[in-house]
Amino acid sequence: MITLGLILATLAALIHVYIFYLESIAWTGPAARKVFGLSSPELAESTKGLAFNQGFYNLFLAIEIFLGLIFWIAGWHAVGATLVLVGAGSMVAAGLALLLSNRTKTSAALKQLTLPALGILALVIGLLL
Repeated sequence: MITLGLILATLAALIHVYIFYLESIAWTGPAARKVFGLSSPELAESTKGLAFNQGFYNLFLAIEIFLGLIFWIAGWHAVGATLVLVGAGSMVAAGLALLLSNRTKTSAALKQLTLPALGILALVIGLLL
């Protein structure tokens, strides 16, 4: 179960790296505008600074999980599990905040929180067994 939890959390981290790319690098391009439902290039341009900052939040959450994985592999299991759980837990919390603040974003929120939540569940079960 621990391996499954680490894999799910790592997949969540990879998704958040992609979100970082969309928000911080490609925000004004057609792909990001489509994913985030931005109606015009002007709207994308006017929100570029906010998206840039938000993208880095997503990157930092992913880095927590990647570092946790590295520590786990290196044998520092307590540190590794803590970092993975904090990173994945923050992803779940952010997804819940999105879900509770704007029901029209339910699909996006579920995409953001499902893998890290499953990763947490599997990792905690594995650690308790």
